[in-house]
Amino acid sequence: MNLKMTAAEDGLTRHVGRPDESDYNPISTVHGGWIGTILDAAMASCIHTLLPVGMGFTTLEYKVNLVRPLTVKTGGVTCEGRVIHFGRTTATSEARLSDASGKLLAHGVETCSIFSIKS
Repeated sequence: MNLKMTAAEDGLTRHVGRPDESDYNPISTVHGGWIGTILDAAMASCIHTLLPVGMGFTTLEYKVNLVRPLTVKTGGVTCEGRVIHFGRTTATSEARLSDASGKLLAHGVETCSIFSIKS
């Protein structure tokens, strides 16, 4: 899907991507699934940065808002995810997808379940 994580620190991750025409829907814009994937990657991975050893997580739900169409002419995009809340059993995060000039293309929020993975 031509996505790559470029930064990770406590509570924040950044991903970059460059969709191509194979990511298009029938009306010649990037499919919402590609946009949802890069947003989910950023929103989930920023939560992962805060997990203690022996803990795991999974996405419970996410919501995406598509603000502008994305095409190959848009070029490379950046998606930054930030933790909003990190609790004992749930965490929430948000992400923003922008073009090279910083123009917002899409944004989203996510809720994850946190659980022990110790045997």
